[in-house]
Amino acid sequence: MENIILVINVILAIILVVVILLQKSEGGALGLGASQDSFVSSRSAGSFLTKATAIIATLFIITSISLTIMSKDNFSSRSVLEQVDETEDASEPKIPKSE
Repeated sequence: MENIILVINVILAIILVVVILLQKSEGGALGLGASQDSFVSSRSAGSFLTKATAIIATLFIITSISLTIMSKDNFSSRSVLEQVDETEDASEPKIPKSE
């Protein structure tokens, strides 16, 4: 099940990039450089690509969150530093213990 959602997530990411690149650049980030008339107009808010971008982005976020929830059992609660075991290297000379 996790692999199926992962494949769907990758496909949605590719489609999202393509849909974003197909949109017409109107200049000004978030409408800040445009006039108020074009910022509030129904033409820009109601275009097909804008709605498609919102839907695909929502589906992408839902699949990403579901992948995180499904894989939470695979993570351990131990720290990475606790998992590191020191191994002795045979090429290094041993330091004698002082008694």
